[in-house]
Amino acid sequence: MLRKYSNHRTQGDNLKLGALTALSAGMTNVVSVIVFFSYTSNITGHYAVFAQEVSRGNVYQAAVVLFWILLFFSGSFLSNFVIIQGKDRISSYLAHAIPIMLEFLGILAVGIYLQFFYTDTLLETEFLVGILLFAMGLQNGLTASISNSVIKTTHLTGLTTDLAILVSMFTKRNNRSDEQLVKKFHLLLVIMSCYVAGGIISGVSYNFLGNATFFVVCFMLMFIALYDFYKLKRAKKVYDNRHDSLEENELNYGTLQDKSKGRDKGND
Repeated sequence: MLRKYSNHRTQGDNLKLGALTALSAGMTNVVSVIVFFSYTSNITGHYAVFAQEVSRGNVYQAAVVLFWILLFFSGSFLSNFVIIQGKDRISSYLAHAIPIMLEFLGILAVGIYLQFFYTDTLLETEFLVGILLFAMGLQNGLTASISNSVIKTTHLTGLTTDLAILVSMFTKRNNRSDEQLVKKFHLLLVIMSCYVAGGIISGVSYNFLGNATFFVVCFMLMFIALYDFYKLKRAKKVYDNRHDSLEENELNYGTLQDKSKGRDKGND
């Protein structure tokens, strides 16, 4: 899910990554709307708010919104920076897992602060929303970078447009049998469905868990990060077992040859 890069990724890799990251993005966005009355999985609306505050001459509010936009930008920048710089220095899995772990730490910090320290002040809210936007920037930068921009899971505006275009293309019979178009349609549909499902899960969870819903998102991110770690460990174990088996067979074969030579000499 995280190990492979760009064109080396399979449809299955993209489906798993798209589904799970969209689920976590939908959960984060809905719980942040409930708690902070602010969207945090995308910044399209923040650009509009920034323009509105500037037009009204509200310098402080405009600066805060601009800071949020820059945090999302910084998250995406850092994510891709780690991937392209780490590709030749560390394993691809580790380079791809670092942004997810940073996102995990950011959302975990928000959850802990809300649980134990939050006093519902405006400054606290602005700071926590900024952390969530940075985290979502990390996620969007990661998924877009390693999938060659095929997967973007923190917002649905462009995805809905792409889905509409694909549906219109399927009105032509020839396009319905185009494997690439069908795969893309399935991927986008899965991402959209999981984003909505994540939002519903988050809304329901908040009724029972409150601010601890952020910890559920953290669990999801941890699963994404550790999934390939488990797969790598399993693959290494299989390889080691095969290697040991081959060595044992070679040793047994060598022993049999030695015994055979000994018998031949005895007969002589």
